[in-house]
Amino acid sequence: MYRRDFLGISAVAALALTVLPGMASAQQKNIKELLPGTWTLLLVDTVNADDTHVPAFGPNPMGTLIFTPDGHYSLQIMRVSRPAFASKNRLTGTAEENKAAVAGTIAHFGTYAVDEANKSIAFHIEASSYPNWDGAKQKRQVTAITDEVLTYTVPFSPADNALPVELVWKKAK
Repeated sequence: MYRRDFLGISAVAALALTVLPGMASAQQKNIKELLPGTWTLLLVDTVNADDTHVPAFGPNPMGTLIFTPDGHYSLQIMRVSRPAFASKNRLTGTAEENKAAVAGTIAHFGTYAVDEANKSIAFHIEASSYPNWDGAKQKRQVTAITDEVLTYTVPFSPADNALPVELVWKKAK
């Protein structure tokens, strides 16, 4: 999905929330009710100290996030422009090919818990393509959620020396 599509969806969502505030709050579902299902990635941006956004996985990353009603999840994000391995064998890639593949991919799965009061999701990561996250518990701050769009942030991580990241997902139909 292209970034301009996301901007159009965001504008429609913002308009709906400003035009119908009373109706939205009266019928608003909680995070736990809205999460289950399959979500497709619209945006994954690193957020710099000056609040500028830089695409973390290139301009048009692809990804899927699945939440099950019983508390399991699976997340995959890929940079679209990852180079193919010349050997056509994933086990015999060059150092450069392997580096590009690892830098252009993040995947993890496990269980999740919702904290409605703090508007957050806690991922209990069973395993990850980034081994340092295996067994970790990580919090995601939900900044917006509707039947159609989920936006959350990954906070700054001193352990990984990583900047905050904003992710926006669209509910798959």
